Amino acid sequence: MFLVVAVVRIIFVTAPLIYDMIVWTLFLVLILVFLALDLGVFNKTPHIISSKEAGKWTAIWVTLSFIFSGVVYWLYQCGYIANPDQLKPHTAMIKYITGYLIELSLSIDNIFVIAIIFSAFKIAQKYQHRILFWGIIGAIVFRGLMIFFGVMLIHKFSWTTYLFGAFLIFTAIKMLFTNEEDEFEPKESLVYKILGKIVPITSDTEKGHFFIQKGSKSYATPLFVALVIIEVMDVLFAVDSVPAILAITSDPFLVFSSNIFAILGLRSMYFFLANMLEKFSCLEYSLIAILTFVGLKMLLHDYIELPEWASLSFIGLSLLVGILVSLNRDNTKK
Repeated sequence: MFLVVAVVRIIFVTAPLIYDMIVWTLFLVLILVFLALDLGVFNKTPHIISSKEAGKWTAIWVTLSFIFSGVVYWLYQCGYIANPDQLKPHTAMIKYITGYLIELSLSIDNIFVIAIIFSAFKIAQKYQHRILFWGIIGAIVFRGLMIFFGVMLIHKFSWTTYLFGAFLIFTAIKMLFTNEEDEFEPKESLVYKILGKIVPITSDTEKGHFFIQKGSKSYATPLFVALVIIEVMDVLFAVDSVPAILAITSDPFLVFSSNIFAILGLRSMYFFLANMLEKFSCLEYSLIAILTFVGLKMLLHDYIELPEWASLSFIGLSLLVGILVSLNRDNTKK
């Protein structure tokens, strides 16, 4: 009898952990399948991605991201995922959507910088998707590490919440009074100079390779240089975006999944928006409003507790207003 009770106790204790591990494993496998299909099937041959094709894939990724919110609801309802904050299923779903919208909106600046990098290194359009594909794999790894340490810091040292909040407000103020993206020169960056000292760099983009052999020497092509700079810039942008989503939730699965879906849709969004960035010039102010909002939410979380729908509504409204004002301003210019 004692043995039976012991076994039952072990099952009850370990079952949630096993379910959690299975869910994380399946999620990571799903992402790898998406990436494999992307590079090995749909984009096996390098080609110029049209706005129509990019628009189709952007719609697909956004749809998949919102469908996954239903999966989140189911996982938290059935208890198949660790739930350290004891979130109700509908609350977890709203937090996921809110986090996804934050990451998606903060990707706009990232798209602008990527366009500058491709232009500076004269990367042919047919090779741009390949660079972004490998850039996203690196982004998944680095974002995962930043999320892990960010969540750990918030759980272990509660005062870091105030630090993250103050940093987000500082970033918003900086965005309001400066325009660093226009001043960014990839070939003058520290990353480019350091890379040039490590490996010889050639201007040859032969067959879209990252490295080519000339005689007995290996040379890095502009594609590899662009990839490294994009990776570094993504880490810098993550310094803003990770604390922003941690203002919504510190649940590791919600933070990671919303981040990953936003990153996976970034490539198609880049090709869809790259030629239309000027039309959405007012979105910068939407990002400033969102960063200020989540920063204040982190600073005042001990005094004011906003319902989840209020955060989601504010972020959605900010983006909508930014888009409408931008389009109206563009039409007025014409």
